[in-house]
Amino acid sequence: MDWDFSPPPLSELKDHDIVETGTHLKNKRIALLITGSIAAYRTPDLVRELRREGAEVVVFISQDGMRYVAKETLEWCSLNPVIAGFTPDAEHLSDAAPFDVYLVAPATYNTINAMATGSADSVITSTLASGLGRMEHKQAAVLVAPAMHGSMHNSILINSLKKLHAMGVQVIPPRQEYGKNNLAANEKIIADTIRGVSGFDLQGKEILITGGATPVYLDHIRCITNHFTGALAINIAKEAYFRGANVHLILGRGSQTPPGYLNSKVVRTYDDYVSNIEAILNTHSIEIGIFTAAVADYRPESIYSGKIPSGEPQTWTLIPTEKVIQRIHNKFPELSMITFKYEENIDHEKLIEIAQARLKEGYSMVVANRGEEKGPHGEQIAWLVEQDKPVQKMIGKLEIAQQLLNRFVGK
Repeated sequence: MDWDFSPPPLSELKDHDIVETGTHLKNKRIALLITGSIAAYRTPDLVRELRREGAEVVVFISQDGMRYVAKETLEWCSLNPVIAGFTPDAEHLSDAAPFDVYLVAPATYNTINAMATGSADSVITSTLASGLGRMEHKQAAVLVAPAMHGSMHNSILINSLKKLHAMGVQVIPPRQEYGKNNLAANEKIIADTIRGVSGFDLQGKEILITGGATPVYLDHIRCITNHFTGALAINIAKEAYFRGANVHLILGRGSQTPPGYLNSKVVRTYDDYVSNIEAILNTHSIEIGIFTAAVADYRPESIYSGKIPSGEPQTWTLIPTEKVIQRIHNKFPELSMITFKYEENIDHEKLIEIAQARLKEGYSMVVANRGEEKGPHGEQIAWLVEQDKPVQKMIGKLEIAQQLLNRFVGK
């Protein structure tokens, strides 16, 4: 046993409080509509995750939904009364405090078909009728997260989903496992909710983002690599996804695990890294390339076949690798490229001088940082260098991600 029975440390958080992990849903009111699927048991955690991004959540629930999750639990999690029927306050119309998002999770077969046919015979479907009207006036987003047994996934359901999608409803794909449409992971639901209210200023943009290390092998077992984890690339990819972009994320082996909703590929070696970049650029209309990967600068002149015997001294001749960003710039000159430059043991002025020299090679922007320069809490500090613009300081991975993407939408 690894507990000595000590009480938990004191905290300033009150019983119902949560620790916010982001502000993407700050000042957003979300109507969470829970219908009669067994997956409703997961919704208390979903409510709290929405609140962690700054949202205010009001829960509407059907009578069948209350078979799987307690009304009191949802009120505890949301800090708001749960609406389980019509009242004189007409919460389903939300005139006094309009909702920004109507999120149906889980969305049953019956609810999806009722939405598509315009039924409004319950507090759930009447709320959705109002939500669809607000959506058509561009006042709110409507999202549905289906959950039902695979045998119910028939042509009626498919036609209803297609109709709702054509209207502008955002359908959050289920996890299709073991013959079932399981409710999407909370991480995916939160991401698509953020995406739904972001304004889609990058909608339709194809963006390539790279990150992490790109190992070069000495033999079939051992490699030369570095400690970079791809965390910044993942942050940039998430922000781009939230804003409507079609993201293509390439991460080197050993990187952090990206969220499941991102279109990502983990590459094993430097050569895999190069070939995957070129494959994506040859098959997609990529407009923006953001190259944060810590690409290997050297590789062994030859690779040992098999496993090098242990315990014997080894001498290796390392030769420079081809500069990938230069190769990509030469082969795809129309691509808008953001490159990154990391240095140590130099001062700030020299760092900016190096970045400006790289900028003259034809790249759209250069992000430069030094290992010695950190924020007050250890955050990464980077400098955005552009042609004919003042150098901009950025603190922390989130700000770096947001500022880079803002440049492409004129913010």
